Amino acid sequence: MTLAETGSTLLYPLFNLWGPAFHERYPNVTITAQGTGSGAGIAQAAAGTVNIGASDAYLSEGDMAAHKGLMNIALAISAQQVNYNLPGVSEHLKLNGKVLAAMYQGTIKTWDDPQIAALNPGVNLPGTAVVPLHRSDGSGDTFLFTQYLSKQDPEGWGKSPGFGTTVDFPAVPGALGENGNGGMVTGCAETPGCVAYIGISFLDQASQRGLGEAQLGNSSGNFLLPDAQSIQAAAAGFASKTPANQAISMIDGPAPDGYPIINYEYAIVNNRQKDAATAQTLQAFLHWAITDGNKASFLDQVHFQPLPPAVVKLSDALIATISS
Repeated sequence: MTLAETGSTLLYPLFNLWGPAFHERYPNVTITAQGTGSGAGIAQAAAGTVNIGASDAYLSEGDMAAHKGLMNIALAISAQQVNYNLPGVSEHLKLNGKVLAAMYQGTIKTWDDPQIAALNPGVNLPGTAVVPLHRSDGSGDTFLFTQYLSKQDPEGWGKSPGFGTTVDFPAVPGALGENGNGGMVTGCAETPGCVAYIGISFLDQASQRGLGEAQLGNSSGNFLLPDAQSIQAAAAGFASKTPANQAISMIDGPAPDGYPIINYEYAIVNNRQKDAATAQTLQAFLHWAITDGNKASFLDQVHFQPLPPAVVKLSDALIATISS
């Protein structure tokens, strides 16, 4: 029996850990994984060409109404970092959504702009040109990042271009598009002055390539790096607010010590599978993923955090509805 997964490049490294571990426990089951972007994962799950569409973005009520039987099943908690290529700057620069929106709109053109300097007193900022890097594929990372910009710059970015898995990024001279988180790491590493949004499962690769990592401003005006403490602090307030269909934004939440760009990572699956054996195998894998698969031995390798017990119950309730 083979279960096919495709989608989120942020989730792809975790599926590459989960697949062999599940196969070791259940040798008759193989999990195939592809990192194609959340947009492709959702589309292929909707079309029925894969069993699991991996996504950093949840299906909205409208999406679920348009695709009967398609569900969001939360698998783990993730985050997104903002990286930059500024040789000689060793500090974790402080950035917020309003400043990042201006960088991606082209109104902040150089790294020594007064708006960036005001957030980073005492830091010797170079006059290097800002090169905004964005995803060129349909991406849950774009969904998360542009939500953050929209929340912190509601009158600007929030009105246009807004947020989504694909966005009409402003035509900024020199701006670049890349496929996947791997492409974002490589593209930023090769481009001095680059600013990029990159999923936290690529933190180690970004660090190895010498990219700086920003402290992001949250709704309380505090600046934080994405680590276990700040991600869990941000997520704690959302466990009791997560609806049964698990469609919820956790961007820029109220926790003063919470990192502002966090999310549930989702399996987008249809509750009607082609036969009973497939349905039962899919149920077994997804239940394993949110229990044994949520152990630190897996999640620590990709810098994810486990689901709170209340959210595990919600995921399990959805998994129980899968049938043939």
